[in-house]
Amino acid sequence: MPSKRPVNPTRRSGTSQASAELRERILSATRELLREHRFDALSVADILAAAGVSRASFYFYFPSKQAVLGELVREAVAQGQQAARPWIDQRQDPVSALRAGVADGARLWRDNAGVLAAIVESWGSDEDLRKLWLEQMDLFTEAATARIESDPHASERLGSMDTRAVAASLTWLGERLYYLAATGVPPFDDEEVLIDVLTNAWTSTLYGTDAPKPA
Repeated sequence: MPSKRPVNPTRRSGTSQASAELRERILSATRELLREHRFDALSVADILAAAGVSRASFYFYFPSKQAVLGELVREAVAQGQQAARPWIDQRQDPVSALRAGVADGARLWRDNAGVLAAIVESWGSDEDLRKLWLEQMDLFTEAATARIESDPHASERLGSMDTRAVAASLTWLGERLYYLAATGVPPFDDEEVLIDVLTNAWTSTLYGTDAPKPA
C-alpha cells in the first residue's frame, strides 16, 4: 500500500489561523451591527454582508445568529468576572472593592451595550438564549454567594436570610440597572449616578454603616 503523505505542519498552522480569523470576522461584524440594530431585526444575511463571508462559511462555524450572540455574551461575561475580582478575592476593603467592580461593570456594559442589550431583550423569547443567560448570571450569583459566606461581617448582618437569594437579588438588580444605563434610560444614563446607586445597594445590604476595613 502506498504510504500516506505526511501533513505539512506549516500548512496546518496556516489553515488554523485562517479559520480563526474567519470566525472572528463573523463575531466582530455581529458586534458592530448590534451597535446600531436590534438583534431581532438582524438577519444572517446582514452578518454575511458585514463580515464578507459566504453562507456556507457562516454555518460551518455557527448554527444560527443566536449562537453568534451566545459567543459574544460569553466573552463579555468573562470580562465581567474579571471586573468583580477585587471584591471576590478580598484584596482590599469591601466597599472600595465593590465600588471599583461596579464602575468596571458600568464601563463593560457601555462598551458592549449592543451585545448585552441584545441578550437581555431576547432571552425571554428564545429557549437557548434563556438557558445561556441564566447560566451566565448564575456564575456571578455563585461567586457572590461564596464571597458573602466567607465574610463574617456580611454573614452576621444577614443573619438567617438565604444568602444565595440575597446574592441573586443584588446580581439581577445590577443586570437591570446596567441594562437601563446601556440603553440610555435616565437617571442611569449618568454613569456616576449608576455607580453610586448600585454600590450603595450592595454595601448597605451587606455591611450597613459598619463595613470592615482592610487588616
